[in-house]
Amino acid sequence: MEEAEKSRMRQKLQALKAEVLESLIAESKDFKAAVEDIGVKDLADVASNDIDARTLEAVGAKGKLRLQQIESALGRIENGRFGVCPSCGSKIASARLDAIPYAVLCIDCKSSSERRKTG
Repeated sequence: MEEAEKSRMRQKLQALKAEVLESLIAESKDFKAAVEDIGVKDLADVASNDIDARTLEAVGAKGKLRLQQIESALGRIENGRFGVCPSCGSKIASARLDAIPYAVLCIDCKSSSERRKTG
């Protein structure tokens, strides 16, 4: 993946992370208090930093999972594995990453995984 594309996806993931954090703050007083305890008032700063365990304790399972997926995708960008399906080794389609920037599997492997789960 080219640097320009990595940068674009990193920005997209940071924006998505800020959006999730904003939503969680609006929904949860405990989460809002945990974020305020960090001492950072700008959500962009919070989104660019790792979320600590205490902060994650304040969010529900769904929000926690989404934040972890975003953090994982940001980690894959840094280690050069972003956009590569770990199951088959093929490149994940740009359209899929644009729609779900934290996608781990290519569409074929994801479909196979879902069929195994329901079958």
